[in-house]
Amino acid sequence: MATPAKSFEDLLIARTGVPSEIVARARERQRDGKSLTDALRELGALDGPAWARALADAYELPFAERLTPGDVDVEFLSRLPMQYARRNAVLPLHRDDGELVVAIADPRALGPLDDLRVLYGSPVRAVVLPVEVITDAINRAYDRASGSAAELMDGLDEERLDLIATELEEPRDLLEAGDEAPIIRLVNSLLFQAVKDRASDIHIEPFERTVTVRFRIDGILYDVISPPKRFQPVIISRVKIMAGLNIAEKRLPQDGRLRTKVAGRDVDVRVSVVPTAFGERVVLRLLDRSSTVLGLEELGLDGRNLALVGRLVRQSHGIILVTGPTGSGKTTTLYAALSTINSTERNIITIEDPIEYQLEGVGQIQVNPKIDLTFANGLRSILRQDPDVIMVGEIRDGETAEIAIQAALTGHLVFSTLHTNDSASAVTRLVEMGTEPFLVSSSVIAVMAQRLVRRVCDACRRTLHPDAATLAEIGLAADAAVGHAVYGGGAGCDACKKTGYRRRTGIHELMVVDDDVRALIMKNADATAIRRAATAAGMPTLRQDGAAKVLAGETTIEEVLRVTQDDLG
Repeated sequence: MATPAKSFEDLLIARTGVPSEIVARARERQRDGKSLTDALRELGALDGPAWARALADAYELPFAERLTPGDVDVEFLSRLPMQYARRNAVLPLHRDDGELVVAIADPRALGPLDDLRVLYGSPVRAVVLPVEVITDAINRAYDRASGSAAELMDGLDEERLDLIATELEEPRDLLEAGDEAPIIRLVNSLLFQAVKDRASDIHIEPFERTVTVRFRIDGILYDVISPPKRFQPVIISRVKIMAGLNIAEKRLPQDGRLRTKVAGRDVDVRVSVVPTAFGERVVLRLLDRSSTVLGLEELGLDGRNLALVGRLVRQSHGIILVTGPTGSGKTTTLYAALSTINSTERNIITIEDPIEYQLEGVGQIQVNPKIDLTFANGLRSILRQDPDVIMVGEIRDGETAEIAIQAALTGHLVFSTLHTNDSASAVTRLVEMGTEPFLVSSSVIAVMAQRLVRRVCDACRRTLHPDAATLAEIGLAADAAVGHAVYGGGAGCDACKKTGYRRRTGIHELMVVDDDVRALIMKNADATAIRRAATAAGMPTLRQDGAAKVLAGETTIEEVLRVTQDDLG
């Protein structure tokens, strides 16, 4: 392996085109222990493929941008712990002409290559790939080696149904538990597959003769497997053991939680068990603690709304509400707002149920009704902590609403959520909770209603030519689609798991409380009148924002109609 003559800095500049002034800025960031590579990536000056290609060229090694499942012989994985592969970003691929071909992210680290040479008793040949590609390949390859949920079903036939293992030792990665009993491997495999498929929930549903396991992905439930009915008790008992629930109690609802590792990612799981006519029904809500908090620009806000929200979150006081049904991304929006204004100059405190993401520099309090730590009581305590910004996970009652409003009126910026269908209904809901209209009008500065729509899969999307009646359903004129590519759900491919959609984006209805809206609130006007005034002032409704995303090719008419059936705009 040839040694490059150029210095590390020369390599960066020559091979990736990073300007010298950017490198200088990156070096300033190294003072807190970051590598120069990490500092450059933080500045957005260095992406994974460019960096990997530069290293490959410098060390005269082959470079590849991606791997396919056929590139990886899973037989090699039984001898290499997954933890080692991930920590060193190395993956043995296959043998070629007597040599073991190994994917590596950093050819400067010779130790892992020497280890693999000894472990497999074979010469090694390195190929350089981006670190994120190798990490993904490691997760997929070890998943294949451990067996899918469907494949593990076969092993259950040989297992005694009363064999239930105790809890996994923590911290332990589920993919490294391949030596467990089949029932444990099956439940672990379901958790891993759910995280890999970006599922928000796992449903285990008993019926008279069958059991169905479904994942909720991008807001829609999909069937995954149907275990034989006789395996229902052991599957549910395994989940209950992991969540610390009473496996003997089958008559009452139970709620529990567990934290585990899936492919190196910390995942919190909320477990709900309820008795039904055909046995216990289980729903697991997955919270990936390794996920990064989105920025405001990643929420799908259009130009008008993004500019307004950017100004609103920097106000010194007032209440900003985000509304919508469960699963509409309200908490994600609040976290994005907090991350935008988070700085050492502000004291930001939240009270949440649950805490979904850890925000560095933010004090986060978990609601605990068992010890009377409610939203209202927690909010009272927060006000004694000299806060600048407060986030209340949800305003559920008049007491919490009253305290939040008083906080806003005394110089604090307050963020919270409500369950209402549109933005105008949020202010009337506060009044219905017992808050005086003049207090609502004086404290609330903006309300944003939102929904999540599925994005069309770029790999298999289909162009449509909707007729006038179809366009009219989302408020578009007959000629509105001229010059735009309007797509239907994709035909279905491997990238979207045959659904035609991949990931989601938001549609929004942002109502700024101006003088006209404030006057209507003071008069205790209904939501219709308030909504009419807001739209007259230029507020696009949820459906109008959705229609704009249809014309932009991001989503479909069917998706917009699905999430805005209660919208009149």
